[in-house]
Formats: sequence, structure tokens, C-alpha cells
Amino acid sequence: MSDAVIMFLLIVVKLSLILGITFTLAAYMVLAERKLLGRMQNRYGPNRVGPYGLLQPLADLIKMITKEDIMPDEADGFIYYIAPGIVAGTVLFSFAVVPFGGPVTVMGRELVMPVIDLNVGVLYFLALSSLGVYGVALAGWSSGSKYSLLGGIRGSAQMVSYELSMGLALVPVVMLTGSFSLSDIVAAQSRVPFIVYSPLGFIVFLVSVAAESKRIPFDLPEAENELVAGYHTEYSGMRFGLFFVGEYINIIVLSAMATTFFLGGWLGPGPQWLSFFWFFIKSAIIAFFFIWTRATLPRLRYDQLMHFGWKLLVPLSLVNVLVTGFLALLFGWRLA
Repeated sequence: MSDAVIMFLLIVVKLSLILGITFTLAAYMVLAERKLLGRMQNRYGPNRVGPYGLLQPLADLIKMITKEDIMPDEADGFIYYIAPGIVAGTVLFSFAVVPFGGPVTVMGRELVMPVIDLNVGVLYFLALSSLGVYGVALAGWSSGSKYSLLGGIRGSAQMVSYELSMGLALVPVVMLTGSFSLSDIVAAQSRVPFIVYSPLGFIVFLVSVAAESKRIPFDLPEAENELVAGYHTEYSGMRFGLFFVGEYINIIVLSAMATTFFLGGWLGPGPQWLSFFWFFIKSAIIAFFFIWTRATLPRLRYDQLMHFGWKLLVPLSLVNVLVTGFLALLFGWRLA
């Protein structure tokens, strides 16, 4: 076989593995969150379906598949149907550039662990993150419900606002690396992770990521005491399931990105095959942080949410860029 065919087949295999593992992780992250929230709130989580409740995700999947798929009379049919796919699809495509392990040798070739190692991986990630706004906005608008519309408007404003601080938090990482490639960013952290050089950037990125994924205390687009369920109020069956799965895959992707940008990615002590283990552990710690905040913090008011983003996080991000740039020039922190 030609080199092009072999490389194409390797990409297909990597893509298939990532899709399978990602959907499995998303299903069991739901279970892990329900169990952890139960323990944190002094109650039991799911423990009836299978040993220790381990088959609960399968039961949830069957329930979603067998529920009737209803479309409201006032809905815009085509947009109503494709909106959940936009939300889930943009999140899944982000996984294509995540370097989740060190290079491995397959069939005499060194194979990098992203599906494709783009030299503009950071821009690719930010672009897909921006496209996710359309799914939320279109779902709210096309449902023909005032509650869904309000949730869609809230979600769009929130995601656009916090994408700005999230992008600015990554500027020092690109400055220190001198590259937009995620593999180069991980390689630049071979001695010291970027959380040491830019701790404020890490905090801003983490808070922005929580708001981007609409997690408590930033779940205003889904506030059930105000909007029933927000932008996906009128969805049922597997279309609602796509929103649900997309949210948890988004948490996994953003946890993986936080690990890549600030925690050294797959780098860690031990042999090369342990790189997958280190990446998983670091990402799991970030995901646990999101669950912990859900069990601990109350929901903000919407005006507090927007003020926090525009009046605190954006100025802090700009200050962080200036300070990191000054210190990098002063101490020669260019790591590329």
C-alpha cells in the first residue's frame, strides 16, 4: 500500500478509537457525577442497575432511544432538527487536535497521538468553540417557545462573553511557546508546566471553561426555576440526549485542553506508554473540579454573570498578557 493510504487508514483507526472512548467516557462521567454529588450531599447515587450501578448509563441510553421524539407545532422544522447535531458535532471535532499521548511507533512509522497535528491547533479549537454558540442560539430560536428563546439568547451572550477571556488566557501560552500547535505547546512544558509561568492565566481559563460549558454556577441558559430547562426545553428523546451528551463531552474536551495548555499534557515520569495514564489523570482532576463546584456553589444572577466576565475576567486576562510578556522578555522565558 502507498504511504498516503497507510496514513489515511491510521487516521481512520485513531478517529474510531477516539469516538468510541469519548462516548463511553461521557456516559460514565454522568454516572461518576451523580455518584459524587450523592456522596457530597450525604445521599446515594445510582446503585440499582448492575453491580454498583455501573449499567446505569446503558439504562439511560435505552430510555432516551425509546422516548417519543416530539416537535412543537410552532417550531422551525429543519433548524429544530439540526441544532442538537451542531452542539454535539462541534465538540467532537475539537478532539481531532488533542495530543492525548506521546508518539508511538506503528508499522515502522512514528505516529503522533492527535488525529491530526495542525500547526494552528489553538485557532482550530477556538474556532470550533465559537461555532458551538450557533447550536444553542438556533435551538432556542427554532423551538417556538419564549422560554427556549430566552435560554438561547442567554446562552449566546454568555458563550461569546467568556470566549473572549478564554482566548486571552491562552495568549501567554502561545507567547511562551512561539507556536499554535498543541504538540509544540506540550513539548515546551518538558521541564516546567505553564501553570508555573502563568497561574493567573490558568485560573481565568478554568473559570471561562466552566462558563463556556454552562456549568453551575454559570448555568443561566438552563435555569430551571426561571426557564423550565432553557434552550432545550422543547426537545425530547435522542435530540435532548445529544444536548446532554454534548455537554459532558464538552467538559471532557475542555478538561483535556486545560491539561494540554497548562499542566504539561501527557508529560510525566516513567516510560512512554504511561503518557496516556498521566494525561487521563490530569484531565480527570479538572473534570472532578467541575463536579465539585456544581455541588458547592449557588447559581449567579445573570447580571452578576455578565459583570464577572466583562469587568473582572477580561481585564485580568489583559493584565496577565502584559505581565507574562514583560517577565518573558526580562528573564528570557521563550521556551520554543
